[in-house]
Amino acid sequence: MDIDRNLGEQPIARIMSEHHLSPHDIVASSTEQITHKMVSRAMKGRLLTPNVQAKIVRALNTASSAAYTASDLFTY
Repeated sequence: MDIDRNLGEQPIARIMSEHHLSPHDIVASSTEQITHKMVSRAMKGRLLTPNVQAKIVRALNTASSAAYTASDLFTY
C-alpha cells in the first residue's frame, strides 16, 4: 500500500498570493514553532499532520487578518 503524499498545489498558495504573503511572512507572524519548510510543503500539497495544518492556519489568519479554516486552505 503506497500513499501518495504529494497532492498538488493547495488553495493556501493562491490565498497567500492574494494577500501578498511569502512563507517568511507566515513564519514571522506565528507565535508557534513553524518553519519555512512546513509552509512550503503546505503550498506544494505535501501531506501534513492535522497539528501542523492547524499551526499554519493560525499563522495565516494572523498574517492576513482573516478567518480561514483548514478546509479553506487544504483540499485533503
